[in-house]
Amino acid sequence: MISSSSHDIHPTAIVHPRAVLGEGVRIGPYAVIEGPAVIGAGCAIAAHAIITGYVRMGENNSVGYGAIIGGDPQDHAFDPATESWVVIGSHNRIREYVTIHRGTAPGSETRVGSHCFLMGGVHLAHNVTVEDRVILANNALLAGHVQIGTGVFVGGSAVFHQFVRIGRNAVIQGNASIGKDVPPFLIGCRTNRVGGINTIGLRRAGLTAAQRQEIKRAFLLLYKSGLNTTQALAAAKEQTWSELGETFFRFVAGAKKRGICELRHGRDGGDEGED
Repeated sequence: MISSSSHDIHPTAIVHPRAVLGEGVRIGPYAVIEGPAVIGAGCAIAAHAIITGYVRMGENNSVGYGAIIGGDPQDHAFDPATESWVVIGSHNRIREYVTIHRGTAPGSETRVGSHCFLMGGVHLAHNVTVEDRVILANNALLAGHVQIGTGVFVGGSAVFHQFVRIGRNAVIQGNASIGKDVPPFLIGCRTNRVGGINTIGLRRAGLTAAQRQEIKRAFLLLYKSGLNTTQALAAAKEQTWSELGETFFRFVAGAKKRGICELRHGRDGGDEGED
C-alpha cells in the first residue's frame, strides 16, 4: 500500500502492493520493493537496489545503487518461510552494493540504528546489531550476531567473526581480523589485538580530558598492570569509577568464551594515548 501520492517512482521500478511507502519516497530505475517492506518518509532508493520482504526502515535514509536489504541469511539451516526482519533507523547512508540479511530465527532481526554510514560493499549478516552513529568503511564484513556499539568507526576490509562485540567509540583499523571482543574506547587492529586508546575518536566524540583520563586508567589496569582479566576485574571492583569506567569493565566482564582482544606487543605496541 502506498500511503501518499507524493512519491517519485521511476516507471521501471517495481513496488509490491503490500509495500508501505511514507511521504516523499524516491525510487530509482529498476529498483524492486517487495512486500511487506515499510519505507519511511523521505527515503531515497537508488537504481537497481532491492528491498526484499520483511524490512522496516525509518525516515530520510538513502540506499545506494545495487544494494540488497532483507535477503535470506547465508545459513544452511534457514527456512525461507521464516518471518524475520531487517530494522533500520533514520538518517542513514547505505551506499552501493551493501548487503544486509534478515534474522535467522523466527521473529529475530538484523538492526541498524540511526545516523550511520555504511560505505560500498559492506555486508551485515543475520542478527547483526549496529548502533547509532557508526561508520563502516568499504568492504567491512560482519558475520552473524556481531554487535557494533555506538560511535564505532570500522576501517575498510575489516572482517569480524560471528558473535563478536565491539564496544562504543572504538575504532577498528582497516584489514583487521577480529575474532574476539574489542572493549569500548580502544583501537582494534591486526588479528585480535588492541593497539591502545582511541584518543582522537574520543576527542571528536566530545569527551573531556578528565573523561579520557578515566578511560586511560581503566585501560592501564586491564592491559598494563600485570594482572590477568579476572584479576583486573576484581581489582576494578575495589576502585571508584565514573559511568565510563563502569561501562568499560562491564563490557569486559560480559565477554564470552573467546574473551577480549589482547594488547599488541612489539616496538609499536600498546600506545595508551597522549592524554
